[in-house]
Amino acid sequence: MSIADNLTQLKKELPEHVTLVAVSKTKPVSDLMEAYHAGQRIFGENKIQEMTEKYEQMPDDIEWHMIGHVQRNKVKYMAGYVSLIHGVDSLKLLREIDKQASKHHRVISCLLQVHIAEEETKFGLDENEVMTLLNSEEVRNMQHVKITGLMGMATFTDNEAQIRKEFDTLSDLFRRIAQDNAGIKTLSMGMSGDYKTAIAAGSTMVRIGSSIFGARNYSIQK
Repeated sequence: MSIADNLTQLKKELPEHVTLVAVSKTKPVSDLMEAYHAGQRIFGENKIQEMTEKYEQMPDDIEWHMIGHVQRNKVKYMAGYVSLIHGVDSLKLLREIDKQASKHHRVISCLLQVHIAEEETKFGLDENEVMTLLNSEEVRNMQHVKITGLMGMATFTDNEAQIRKEFDTLSDLFRRIAQDNAGIKTLSMGMSGDYKTAIAAGSTMVRIGSSIFGARNYSIQK
């Protein structure tokens, strides 16, 4: 099926309250434009340079989401346009986002990345670190950063029970935090291989790439 057909089918499956982020990393602008013409307006990239190049070539009504690990020295390149940063995992990164966003007179929405997987390679905060950041007076006083939710990635495994357990853990934390924080509304979890499990566990935002665009070509990744 075409990219447009894949999107149409996928959107039929997603509940109305779930936001679809089309993960377009490594894909050419022509593929993104096909998705755009099919109605998709939210795209997720994991490399700031690649995302910036696409942002400069594509329509202005797109929401660009940074879904990869963020290096602080590169925040300045996306601060003028990025809509949501999914992978915030430190106070130092929040400080840099606040600093760079202020230069553009913007408020950038951010998700705190929580480590829920058993894999050591995954970035993220534990529950205590999340609570410390949310309760930090310094963070509360930041004028150009808004923490709007949590993000997490499950272990890459075929064990669905393990994946569901990890998603449930994050969903439980999200619910507890959202009770006391009106601005916490987004729970970003679930990708092409596990988004149905994530939605069943309470996800409000899924990041889907290969089910829309097909397999990625990492040889062109920047």
